[in-house]
Amino acid sequence: MFGVLPNYRTADASQEGTVLPNRAKLTIASKDSFDYPLVALAGALAGLGQLTNSDPSFGQGAKGFGHRLLTNYADQAMGNMFTEGVFPVLLHEDPRYFRRGTGSIASRAFYAFTRVIVTHKDSGGRRFNYSEWIGNAAAVGISNAYYPENRTLADNGTKLLMQVGTDGASQVMKEFWPDIKRKLFHKD
Repeated sequence: MFGVLPNYRTADASQEGTVLPNRAKLTIASKDSFDYPLVALAGALAGLGQLTNSDPSFGQGAKGFGHRLLTNYADQAMGNMFTEGVFPVLLHEDPRYFRRGTGSIASRAFYAFTRVIVTHKDSGGRRFNYSEWIGNAAAVGISNAYYPENRTLADNGTKLLMQVGTDGASQVMKEFWPDIKRKLFHKD
């Protein structure tokens, strides 16, 4: 997506109802977690953290940036592994985002963003997206081991909502990127 962001878990709406094998779930999670663009995203977040001096105990300069880069990468990779691989396997949920591709902009954006709340079960039907919330909560909990500040319940809740919100925004981009790409790069 955009030629930069990995997009391994987006599926065409025609694939809805198909069962994704556990191995494929783990493959999607691994590809999303260990693809080079995730380092770029972690670098951007580290740069923002450096500018705002978030987590001041990390310091400034190359050492502070490096610490922020590693912790941001770990946050993103763990979140991907848990929400797209581990918990979908354990909870029998489908981690794929099924792109609609039709409808009004508002309805498609609403649909895309709410997939962090609703997901498909392997056995058919839909339910609350436990993998998204439990997976990101687990990643936030583990991150307390390497973030010396901000370990309160309120801070962890904020981190969780930011992780889930980022995933929701990412799905909105996945919904519309093919349309944007077609309009921008359409050759007559």
